[in-house]
Amino acid sequence: MTLILATGGLGFIGSHTCISLVENGFNILIVDSLINSSIKTLGMIEKIIKSTSINKKGSISFKKIDLRNIESLENIFEEFKKKDNPISAVIHFAGLKSVEESINKPILYWDTNVNITLNLLSVMQKYDCKTIVFSSSATIYKSNTNKKLTEICPLEPINTYGKTKLTIEKILEDIFKQDSKSWKIANLRYFNPIGAHYSGLIGENPKTNNSNLFPVILKVIDKTIDKLPIFGNDWPTKDGTCIRDYIHIMDLADAHYATLNFLIKSSPQFVNFNIGTGKGTSVLEVIHKFTKVNKINIPYEFVNRRRGDCAYLVAENKKAITKLNWKPKKTLENMCEDLWKWRTNNNFFER
Repeated sequence: MTLILATGGLGFIGSHTCISLVENGFNILIVDSLINSSIKTLGMIEKIIKSTSINKKGSISFKKIDLRNIESLENIFEEFKKKDNPISAVIHFAGLKSVEESINKPILYWDTNVNITLNLLSVMQKYDCKTIVFSSSATIYKSNTNKKLTEICPLEPINTYGKTKLTIEKILEDIFKQDSKSWKIANLRYFNPIGAHYSGLIGENPKTNNSNLFPVILKVIDKTIDKLPIFGNDWPTKDGTCIRDYIHIMDLADAHYATLNFLIKSSPQFVNFNIGTGKGTSVLEVIHKFTKVNKINIPYEFVNRRRGDCAYLVAENKKAITKLNWKPKKTLENMCEDLWKWRTNNNFFER
């Protein structure tokens, strides 16, 4: 059975994607440094997989390594090659991902995100593993005031995080141009994944400070902070707050499965896909929806705009829907419900 390497597979997006892949018959090897994730997540993934009744389930295994150590990565590829079970494809989630932190610590982000990718690609090439799905980001696009973003829109990231993602896409493009008869590369440009697995067992729970909307909402609920900061109420939008394309984490996970299938069945190519719902929701609308669905009050306050933000970021997702045989199924209500289910089932700050 096909063995897929998932770098950073115990993070928010990686953990949910690994569940989707295993339930669809892939064997998954997770490598993770645990710098911004928890080993407890592995146990939860295994629990979820065991609880499903799907017949074509694959298997899951784990290795703790830091991708900055290229020798450790080579040892893993060599180990499975000797077992006659070589790694045939990679889904690359690993990397630092806070927009705000990236602006304050640019050297850290350039050093980590780009160098671990270079190590990974070097080892993949050495072991003739030439299929990769890269966890890119919608932050690479030039800010647009009110139009959906297509895959051919101008690329002009305004923060360090987005710049590292775009740089990695360019590296991948160069690799493909050098060997276009072998490499199969897909960049998934995520918009705003939220929610949690419907079981309530895993969700977004980073170790480092996270400024994403939903983790901060949970901090307000847990009274870690008094009010939810909303960064600006004077943006050129319908209510003055930023508009984003929020997608359920399991819809995003299924998009990875669809993309991997697409690459495996296709000829060598380099392709970009927007992964979002195509619907824009303002920060205030999200707060009001979360309050209504879960019947809980979320006090908030308006503060100054945050560096690296933009007013409007919404996907045109027709390309992914057409080519991947995939479409988002979950609503904003589902996202709010599943996040709250996970929160009530777990101590949010327990490690």
